[in-house]
Amino acid sequence: MPDPMLPDLWRLSATETAAMIRDGRLTALAATEAALARMEAVNPQLNAVVESLAEEALERAGALDAAQAAGKPPGPLQGVPVTIKVNVDQAGHATTNGVAGYREIVAPDDAPVVANLLRAGAVVIGRTNTPEFSFRADTDNPLYGRTRNPWGDHISPGGSSGGAGAAVMAGIGALGHGNDIGGSLRFPAAENGAVTVKPGLGRVPAYNPSQKAERGMLAQAMSVQGGLARSAADLALAMPALIAPDPRDPFHVPLPWAGPRLERPLRVAFTRDCFGFALHPEVSAALDAAAQALSAAGYEVEEATPPAMPDAARVGYRALLGETKALLSGEFARHGSPAFLALFEEYFRQYPPFEGAELLSAMAQRTAFARDWALFQERYPLTLTPFMAQPFFAPDRDLEGAEGMIEALGSALWSFAMNFMGLPAGNVPARLADLPQGPQPIGVQIVGRRWREDLVVEALMAIEAQIGPMAPHLWARMG
Repeated sequence: MPDPMLPDLWRLSATETAAMIRDGRLTALAATEAALARMEAVNPQLNAVVESLAEEALERAGALDAAQAAGKPPGPLQGVPVTIKVNVDQAGHATTNGVAGYREIVAPDDAPVVANLLRAGAVVIGRTNTPEFSFRADTDNPLYGRTRNPWGDHISPGGSSGGAGAAVMAGIGALGHGNDIGGSLRFPAAENGAVTVKPGLGRVPAYNPSQKAERGMLAQAMSVQGGLARSAADLALAMPALIAPDPRDPFHVPLPWAGPRLERPLRVAFTRDCFGFALHPEVSAALDAAAQALSAAGYEVEEATPPAMPDAARVGYRALLGETKALLSGEFARHGSPAFLALFEEYFRQYPPFEGAELLSAMAQRTAFARDWALFQERYPLTLTPFMAQPFFAPDRDLEGAEGMIEALGSALWSFAMNFMGLPAGNVPARLADLPQGPQPIGVQIVGRRWREDLVVEALMAIEAQIGPMAPHLWARMG
């Protein structure tokens, strides 16, 4: 039974929860009950979880406890409450992708990322919100409505994994599944104060059994599955389970989580360049704090200018929009809301989609950008960058014409470029800014060598060890 002196169980990290269940100080059922109670308490205000799976979560938790009592070895995520984003298949549940017209698309089987979480012993307690087609940096849709940031309505919850980011930081589960094609893990991490690593190309197997057609080549190359957590250590715990192979993804890269040990101290390239966008003093202070934390942890931090930027991002924007226009315009027209369609018109105005031979040329150019980075990363295995130049935007900022869209998404060059080149990139809060509109976490980005997510997560842990996690500050504010 749980120790009566423990704090509320929902506050426990994934690492703490799994360890306590393994050694018998906690049951999966108690951990699940606590997470569900927290969800009932705070989700009505947040609308982060749009489908509660309480009944099946309690049943699974009880079965895990019974199996462990009978001698079955516990998994690395034994009894850890998690959420799944509604754009990924979970057997028996609708994969709506935030679109009303997709309410009847019921998954026949689990996606690889869901199967891997379950195989590791996790308990899925609910499914989280996403914008329409998971194609915004904010989370709202006509099917489920708006997700609110637990810090307050002065900040968007981010997108497209905004429900996952808001849920995990509010204490609804210790891990939140999400995915990222241009920043959809890192936006919610930064805006809610969570920690994440966007895996590189091929690292986490991906496939939706409910899909009717394969995604475009760029979407396949740029979109990745991952997770959000309150603690960088929880990423170190969860990611080895998430990268387990699945034959349904023929391009999965079957490498171990930890790569070869590199010579120490590791060099970290440090840049403040925002490519013409003004760097806010609070973002600059967060970068300084992260650089100092890495130096204190034994990293060799040097100011340096990474290659291929900002062209890698801008070419990537226009290439993905070209593929999207060619392959998805019909779906958008049939099922998109007026606000969503207006947003895409603005995308197309600001970043005219490449088409025909230009699109093929842009896709080829991707290799040159990635090669330049590979050479740069021979000297600097890690790079510390801004994530956004300014503190994060308010809800619906991306719908406020050209100016709003550019602030909310067009300035996210450091985010988008990493998807286009397929590099791993993590986000960790490095400062809590006291701004006129209210308190706001400020995240920084760590970019790693290809398939070295382990190095990125180690660096996130080093920063967090010096600066501390953001969740206690949020929970004190929430009351």
